[in-house]
Amino acid sequence: MSIRLGDIAPDFQAETTQGTINFHEWIGNGWAILFSHPKDFTPVCTTELGYMARLAPEFAQRNCKVIGLSVDPVGSHAEWAKDIEETQGYAVNFPMIGDPSLAIAKLYDMLPAEEQGTSEGRTAATNQTVRSVFIIGPDKRIKLMLTYPMTTGRNFDEILRVLDSMQLTAEHKVATPVNWKNGEDVIIVPAVSNEEAMKQYPEGFKIIKPYLRIVPQPGDHKIIMN
Repeated sequence: MSIRLGDIAPDFQAETTQGTINFHEWIGNGWAILFSHPKDFTPVCTTELGYMARLAPEFAQRNCKVIGLSVDPVGSHAEWAKDIEETQGYAVNFPMIGDPSLAIAKLYDMLPAEEQGTSEGRTAATNQTVRSVFIIGPDKRIKLMLTYPMTTGRNFDEILRVLDSMQLTAEHKVATPVNWKNGEDVIIVPAVSNEEAMKQYPEGFKIIKPYLRIVPQPGDHKIIMN
């Protein structure tokens, strides 16, 4: 099956380094990030997992759970986690899904549904498309999808920025302009009329074009990263 933005994130049951989970139940009423890896003990992914462990408190502050996936078994993840803590200085503090049957990688369209076999004997190169990030909202719908090449480390500061933007949009009917950072001015979405905007923003907003209206970032979303 193909997955698009706005689709319900496929639900599944899986073994993780923190026990068995049912994915939708595990997400609960908040946000979630699922990010995948083609194989354990790979160099770029080692740095990514360490950095995500460092950022985990920032995501928790935003009511967003983090979960990783690699096609190798959970026991292998536990051994890899030792290397990650040793080399990156941060212990992996979120669950890692084992997917040796490749079922979840296929479910999330990271591998073809007709792909044969298990994780046994496969290499990072044969799993290279298992390098995706999914942000899932409280409604269990997919809000973001990104897939990176194996040789390029993912930018999780950017993922955090996107999460801030989407949460702001969900609450205040605003969009964020190019290169926006938390705390900067935002854009009133076209679906909000000028009359509605004047009620929502009594201190005023700047009309650059009828479709481009700028207002200071509303609400209490101005989170300062540690």
